[in-house]
Amino acid sequence: MTDAADATVPAHLAALEDPFQWLEEVEGTEALAWVAERNAHAAEVLASRPGFEATREAIREVLDSPDKIPQVVRRGEWLYNFWTDAEHPRGLWRRTTAESYRSESPAWQVLIDVDALNAAEGEDWVWHGADVLRPEYRRALVALSHGGSDADVTRELDLETLEFVAPEVGGFFRPEAKGGLSWIDEDTVWVFTDLGPGTLTESGYPRTVRRWRRGTPIESAELIFEGEHDDLYIWAGHDHTPGFERDIVSRGIAFYQGEDFLLREDGSLEHIEVPTSAEAGLHREWLVVELREDWTPVEGGPTFVAGSLVAAVLEDFLAGDRTLTPLFTPTPTTSLAGYTWTRHHLVITVLDDVKHRPEVLTPPEPAVGGVDWARSTLPGVAPLGTIAVSAVDSVDSDELWLVTTDFLTPSTLSLVSVGGDAGPEVLKASPRYFETEGLEISQHFATSADGTRVPYFQVGPREATGPRPTLLYGYGGFEISLTPSYSGALGRAWLSRGGTYVLANIRGGGEYGPSWHQAALKANRHRAYEDFEAVARDLVARGVTDPGHLGIQGGSNGGLLTGNMLVRCPELFGAVVIQVPLLDMARYSKLLAGASWMAEYGDPDDPEQWEFIKTFSPYHLLDPEVDYPPVLLTTSTRDDRVHPGHARKLTARLLEAGKDVTYYENVEGGHGGAADNKQAAHMAALVYEFLASRLGLEG
Repeated sequence: MTDAADATVPAHLAALEDPFQWLEEVEGTEALAWVAERNAHAAEVLASRPGFEATREAIREVLDSPDKIPQVVRRGEWLYNFWTDAEHPRGLWRRTTAESYRSESPAWQVLIDVDALNAAEGEDWVWHGADVLRPEYRRALVALSHGGSDADVTRELDLETLEFVAPEVGGFFRPEAKGGLSWIDEDTVWVFTDLGPGTLTESGYPRTVRRWRRGTPIESAELIFEGEHDDLYIWAGHDHTPGFERDIVSRGIAFYQGEDFLLREDGSLEHIEVPTSAEAGLHREWLVVELREDWTPVEGGPTFVAGSLVAAVLEDFLAGDRTLTPLFTPTPTTSLAGYTWTRHHLVITVLDDVKHRPEVLTPPEPAVGGVDWARSTLPGVAPLGTIAVSAVDSVDSDELWLVTTDFLTPSTLSLVSVGGDAGPEVLKASPRYFETEGLEISQHFATSADGTRVPYFQVGPREATGPRPTLLYGYGGFEISLTPSYSGALGRAWLSRGGTYVLANIRGGGEYGPSWHQAALKANRHRAYEDFEAVARDLVARGVTDPGHLGIQGGSNGGLLTGNMLVRCPELFGAVVIQVPLLDMARYSKLLAGASWMAEYGDPDDPEQWEFIKTFSPYHLLDPEVDYPPVLLTTSTRDDRVHPGHARKLTARLLEAGKDVTYYENVEGGHGGAADNKQAAHMAALVYEFLASRLGLEG
């Protein structure tokens, strides 16, 4: 059924024609029959193409490669990894020692074989992660999802016997819902989940957080905090750092607003009084605050600008001292991409015109507010391509995992000791999956409609002349930055066949900090679309391609982007790919998690806000009289984040108008669109073969 079938519809929306609302019945008989018909059509026009099977298998070979890097996290003396390959499509959760991991063929201990578990239980589980309890590391909370949906279950695993601890003998078990469990100690967890009427927010996420003790019913867990019905998400976690053990309760008010509280021994909650738009982080004695808006903590005192990172001594701050140390201040070309703590250091990653630069900051000991922190760089790290750093163990280690990559360079995983003299130790490197000879990467800047300089990356043939098949990808939302990375699938299915690939860094993303994101919110959404159009026109002006050879691709919010490109400037593109998208912006807030995104797009129930929202609602902007380029839409029946009805309904409207549209809906996969590598390879091959056939890509 639809999420709000009986809800009162505002008059300004009730007047809208929606003949295909029946397609919102996710598992309705008529709707699924329609899906089956469209999937059969996709198989006929794409999966039957001569090159489809070869493309699909080339992609699957990459995804299932035994030589890809096994990414790990350290928990005590063990390195944990989740692994998928051809023999284990749903994956293995396993672990090895640091010494063994350094070898060419590590000895792995399998903890959970998800495929074997599915066979034994007759289920369709998809791995959602595990939380291992420190410091003994004897128990884990394992999350498993049916078919890849966001809703999942949590089960307790004994890491000594490798058996799930049954609820009948006191094991922690959370029934299927959006939410989770997190460890406090071996006999106590935080629980935030669906516990009946009134325990979920309007967006379908947990509204309460409770302390649950082993051996008691989950329904009797002690209520610690209850949010408002229109809040986004309520959760809690425990800091296990020796000497700094504490519990943090977090209230997500909206997508970019929240509050954090410390749970004191007397049961009271102490508010960490930073702006609701800011992100607060705790490490030992320190509070760090990442700002989305300008902040003047003390009247007449210094103002810290949006995009800054500042630090204070936590207990001093809670006592009213507003002595803050600026750790990062943005410039017109730089933003904070992220940060990670080691035991003694804070490592920040700066984006400078969308290129990464890690920096090491060392706080004073003992902790003193207002004192400058020492600064240094990571040894052996060059500011090229994409650099991702994460702490090996922020509690007791100064080591970092360091991953480097770009479009043509496979990922390399290194270990580096912050503060040490030695350079990074290379542990693993991904193989090359395609020939890069003759290909080059370049960065360019387009000028948007309002004069804004918009960067984009281009990778393709160095010596190519004349318009060539080009795929332009974008996202432009939720302060998410897009940076270069190596994709064996893209390389094999597109670049090695002569195609050019372009990554657009449009507003709405986070490439230049909060202001870059906020410039395309709500009534200013059009700026993201103008930026993307500017990049497309710049590619044509530079002679890289022409409209007949230019395809575009985007998923989720990026699917809303490409949906808007379809209806805004169809003459500019030869093919459009729209994946797991939002498209009906009149009803998006009523479908699944849609209400949680109103801080991004606005509230369509408000007549004033609908006036600007309707300008970027592709489902309503489609004009049957306009010539549109060929369109491919894909989604998943199991997507319980962005409703599959969006993609279904736009497809139906395009079909009704007699347009060239292909649709494929995967039964499993959740918002990611695929539940295993076989499904992922099939979905990707559909996209690349669609683009190749419509844009004239040979090979």
